[in-house]
Amino acid sequence: MSTYLATPLIFLIDTVFSLYIFALLLRFLFQWCGADPRNPVSQFLIRVTHPPLRVLRRLIPSFGRVDSACILLMIALQTSASFLILLVRGESIPLGVVSILAVAQLVELILNVYFYAIIIRSLLSWFGPTAYNPAISLLFSLTEPLLYWSRRILPPTGGIDLSPLVPLVVIQLARMMVLPPLQELAYLLN
Repeated sequence: MSTYLATPLIFLIDTVFSLYIFALLLRFLFQWCGADPRNPVSQFLIRVTHPPLRVLRRLIPSFGRVDSACILLMIALQTSASFLILLVRGESIPLGVVSILAVAQLVELILNVYFYAIIIRSLLSWFGPTAYNPAISLLFSLTEPLLYWSRRILPPTGGIDLSPLVPLVVIQLARMMVLPPLQELAYLLN
């Protein structure tokens, strides 16, 4: 396929799959951290992601708070997106390698979501949002488990809250220690 047509097609595939995978990931994380399912943002995510999950949950059970059907759907969609993009580019990589790279991309997405959520929450704490906002409520639900754990390690220091530093450092370390072995495994299998 010519690059004239391939580039917009790759963009379209990447955008559509990425948005839906992001919606699935947010639904999974909000469900896992116990965010309010009546929140308007949660309701939107549930409505958008429910049809395929309803079918998959009949076949794949959940384990506690871990929605296995959602995880497998995200991996399958990320693998499909990567495979389609490679197909449009005219490249061929074994499906197992694409699957391992898809898992690495999903781990990176989770780390990015938490990294930016903690930064946004830290910035919002400077302004002290007082009005109820559904998105801010979910942001607090998502980040509170990490920050609670961090506050137990770093006691309060005057008027400055240093608790976001610990999860941010752990996230950066996870990027350095988890992603390279996954990527290296994929390249070894290729």
